[in-house]
Amino acid sequence: MTHPCGQPPHRPRATWQHGGVTAATHSSLFPQVPESADAVLDGLDPEQREVATALQGPVCVLAGAGTGKTRAITHRIAYGVRAGILQPASVLAVTFTNRAAGEMRGRLRQLGAGGVQARTFHSAALRQLQYFWPKAVGGDLPRLLERKIQLVAEAAARCRIRLDRNELRDVTGEIEWAKVTQTVPGDYPAVVAKSLRDAPRDPAEISQVYAMYEQLKRDRSVIDFEDVLLLTVGILQDRHDIADHVRRQYQHFVVDEYQDVSPLQQRLLDLWLGERDSLCVVGDASQTIYSFTGATPDHLLNFRTRHPGATVVKLVRDYRSTPQVVHLANGLLGQARGRAAEHRLELVSQRGPGPEPAYVEYADEPAEAEGTARRIRDLITAGVPAGEIAVLYRINAQSEVYEQALADAGVPYQLRGAERFFERQEVREAGIALRGAARAGGNDALLDDLEDLPAQVRAVLSTKGWTTEPPAGSGAVRDRWESLAALVRLAEDFVRARPQATLADLVTELDERAAAQHAPTVQGVTLASLHSAKGLEWDAVFLVGLTEGMMPITYAKTDEQVEEERRLLYVGVTRARLHLSLSWALSRAPGGRASRRPTRFLNGLRPGSAAAGPRTAGGAGGVERGGGRRKRRGPVLCRVCGKTLTDAGEMKLMRCEDCPSDMDEALYERLREWRSVQAKELGQPAYCVFTDKTLMAIAEAVPGDESELARISGVGGRKLDRFGVDVLAICAGEEPGGGDEED
Repeated sequence: MTHPCGQPPHRPRATWQHGGVTAATHSSLFPQVPESADAVLDGLDPEQREVATALQGPVCVLAGAGTGKTRAITHRIAYGVRAGILQPASVLAVTFTNRAAGEMRGRLRQLGAGGVQARTFHSAALRQLQYFWPKAVGGDLPRLLERKIQLVAEAAARCRIRLDRNELRDVTGEIEWAKVTQTVPGDYPAVVAKSLRDAPRDPAEISQVYAMYEQLKRDRSVIDFEDVLLLTVGILQDRHDIADHVRRQYQHFVVDEYQDVSPLQQRLLDLWLGERDSLCVVGDASQTIYSFTGATPDHLLNFRTRHPGATVVKLVRDYRSTPQVVHLANGLLGQARGRAAEHRLELVSQRGPGPEPAYVEYADEPAEAEGTARRIRDLITAGVPAGEIAVLYRINAQSEVYEQALADAGVPYQLRGAERFFERQEVREAGIALRGAARAGGNDALLDDLEDLPAQVRAVLSTKGWTTEPPAGSGAVRDRWESLAALVRLAEDFVRARPQATLADLVTELDERAAAQHAPTVQGVTLASLHSAKGLEWDAVFLVGLTEGMMPITYAKTDEQVEEERRLLYVGVTRARLHLSLSWALSRAPGGRASRRPTRFLNGLRPGSAAAGPRTAGGAGGVERGGGRRKRRGPVLCRVCGKTLTDAGEMKLMRCEDCPSDMDEALYERLREWRSVQAKELGQPAYCVFTDKTLMAIAEAVPGDESELARISGVGGRKLDRFGVDVLAICAGEEPGGGDEED
């Protein structure tokens, strides 16, 4: 018996329906390789399974944050390979970062599909260019320029144009944008004017520098990363025999993060495909945050127009974040405008409830950094691993004050964007030592009487600087220790998954991980820009510096630029699994004028703020507002002591946590009993009716009419209409008459 699409039969979906679905993200480090093609599908939800089994024709996967897109497409490839439908060597999966490509290779290897090529666009193109250059052009491929900024500086000097450090970086980025949009130097000023792009210098000057930069490359026989794509496109366009060779090699293409493709990358993809349509793309227009590099979501949004018969699957089940985090994320997009906003996905959390996002206002930036460090230290004390916490900011220049604050608080941290894990000196040295110990076997005196694999690893790495306790402070010594500690933890995880594993087995695993760039987790709070945090996730995320001028950034002038800043904040919010903090400082330095305002993107979302305006259609699931019934302006004050409140929970109660409560305990219990009945009848979790904090606020305020009830945070217009009569009856000591149960 075969599937109608020529696929082998697979087991029914009962495993998912009976609770067997596994988390889309944050999965085990060492899962067992599935026994069969059908077993590859186990644990996928219905939509992920649709992706995995759609192996014919063009496929478009619209995948929201935390919905398991990488899981879906890797299981799709693995299912096709294990079922014999796809040949591993004929599949090319492309993405945008080496980390993402490495993660994909690691997952495919764990699913029994290790022969599949998973590369970045540049890596795949460079391999083809190196192979075909002698045949297409002759001689050796020109040397690849690792960093172009020095050559751009020389080009500017030759044009007698002075650029400071920041301008040099910006002009270099502008040249990269021009090349990926296939704009030649002479056309640059006109293209910039037509696209309304905000150039960092006079476009005529940038055109001069760009032209001189290209001349210097030719004179020195070097190429840059953009040339790799341009030259590969040129060869495939001009040499049909070479294009046919590539198309015979690769029959099936998968493109991750498709909202980030540039026109040049799309052109290369078209040439790889030829007239075929065996293409699967995955993306989310609401996570388009790299337009300054030439990325555009248009290819994703136009996919169905270009491929009318495409299979389209939407992934909206969010396995990463709690309902509270998802609620805020949906609310952010609910206020968005533009074409990407029209195609946004409404996420539905699959996790249990968690704490409300915290909104914290500080007097100045040092106070914000110190307060953030204290709260992080409290989380670590409460059991949250440091490696599961991140501080995210808009620009890298903001990191210094947080580095200092965390160091002062004795909290380990790591800067995102440092060298790759397996290329670190201490990791290479550790690998050599472990390999030597594995070869020596029982003849290594260091390992005498140590049969336990983690103990052997600890013994070997102790010769390289690992100790049971981390060194004090931060800096290079602490970074080295963290790298070695990550290897120790990896060994512990490895032996739990494979109890009979030997030191030689671990060395083999490390070699395979190094080849795939599948690094273990280093324990330390991550400091990262919002752009570099894309694709990552943590248990706790602190979004800092959320003031007008920083979010949106001051140079975001056009509506589309502002909307991209909103999407950037959305990406930051959706990195959090459980704890989320959003903070801002009213002034830059202590004693400074408190003239800053929180970002406009939180208007109507953070407690006590006015709505930014009407939301676009389809925004259900965002923050509820009572429209004309409830307008709260200005600061929220504690009704006991009068202090300004900034914590979301305190704002809901309208008092400080430490101030005495006058809650009617009996009323609170009656409200909880009523809520339980309502939730059961509606088939929803209890917190979807009212949260505990909202019930506490009601039991403290004991509202006597609709207007008093509407003033309580958490009682929006929709809930007032649905439950108001019941709640007021209970507050009056009467039996509830039954709220409106229709949705």
